[in-house]
Amino acid sequence: MTHSQGTHQHGHQHQHAPAGDFDWAGMAEILVGEAEAYQPFLDGAFADLGDLEPQRVLDIGSGPGVAACLLAQRFPQAEVVAVDGTPELLEYARQRAERLGVRLVTRQGNFPADLAELPEADLIWTSHVMHHVGDQVGALAALAARLRPGGVLAVAEGGLPRRTLPRDIGFGRPGLQVRLDALVGERFEQMRAELPESVAVVEDWPEMLRTAGLIDAHSRSYLVDRPAPLTGTPRHWARQDLQRHRDSLGDLLAADDLATLDRLLDPADPAGIDQRPDVYLLTARTVHFARRPEN
Repeated sequence: MTHSQGTHQHGHQHQHAPAGDFDWAGMAEILVGEAEAYQPFLDGAFADLGDLEPQRVLDIGSGPGVAACLLAQRFPQAEVVAVDGTPELLEYARQRAERLGVRLVTRQGNFPADLAELPEADLIWTSHVMHHVGDQVGALAALAARLRPGGVLAVAEGGLPRRTLPRDIGFGRPGLQVRLDALVGERFEQMRAELPESVAVVEDWPEMLRTAGLIDAHSRSYLVDRPAPLTGTPRHWARQDLQRHRDSLGDLLAADDLATLDRLLDPADPAGIDQRPDVYLLTARTVHFARRPEN
């Protein structure tokens, strides 16, 4: 489900295109890789929801379906509905569910415009989708309206910047990732300002959830700690992430940082992201939980 084009299951440290001008279908492989690399956060959040016995679960902004399939595994008795605005990503979700042998329903819809057309649910999950909506509190209220009495809304937003490399990598100026974070933060603020009907709000998510009419609002953060040497899908995702920084921030980077990125992305260089033994993934993701009153 999208605010205009598509939504995603990854964090706000990605590169943001101007509002309404992002090719989510073309991001499918990266979205899958990131969700799989960050799966410890999903496992932790879903374990904390494990006492629920939902009949229906909605994953709003399901992307290629990594989280939706985990929800289907966690709640096999439930109808799990993956909702996204990009048909190509929903096809990825369908194929993933088939490979894993889990029950998954897919539904195309835009967020938040089409929320009223969705069925009510006992659990609604949405990950890093809300910040693509101008009026976040209004969108939370619309999500809350789709909950059955006693139903739970879980919103993943925020956390800590990720780290994949040492501060000093042996060439270039130390602290490259901190400088990349600063540029991504500027792009994020630009993206938020350009959203239709953008509303500034103190991003106190439990308070925002209470304003949306929910109770028992609280937050919890989940560590993603994949130590060096990173292997397999997480290593491949770390390369893709660096390449996205290079592609989207190249015009803003200092010449020496650009040269450092180019060397990191050189597959033949032993000090590059593909070969160096000190690549890791360390971050934390925050999930905000709340419940609809029983009456």
